[in-house]
Amino acid sequence: MRALRETNAKDYTAEIIARIEPSFGPDAVRRLIGQRTVFVATIGGRLVGTASLDGSVVRTVFVAPDVQARGIGKLLMAEIERTARERNISSLTVPSSVTAETFYARLGFNAVRDSYYGDERTIIMERVLIERT
Repeated sequence: MRALRETNAKDYTAEIIARIEPSFGPDAVRRLIGQRTVFVATIGGRLVGTASLDGSVVRTVFVAPDVQARGIGKLLMAEIERTARERNISSLTVPSSVTAETFYARLGFNAVRDSYYGDERTIIMERVLIERT
């Protein structure tokens, strides 16, 4: 999956990328549709982005490199947030790659802690949707 390598190569080793690539492929997304709420973005019939909601956890957010910075990821995340609010989910958590940390921060997510799987660093980020009183 060349697109994942192009997007994350500056932040992750080739070994880490090879290990996580299968999680973002078409077959993986198809399997997840039965387990999570999955959103996809298309342009002219071409699948260019995906995001999913697994309870209160945002997962598998990805936009094809050639269409990044056009607002597709932001639109996918708006759908995630809308759905979460409809379900009365009080906060969203996202295990962010180093590459995507700034993207999520711009959407109001705050870094909570780092998580490591071997040498793969993931930033656990959270966004409160419903203030508790």
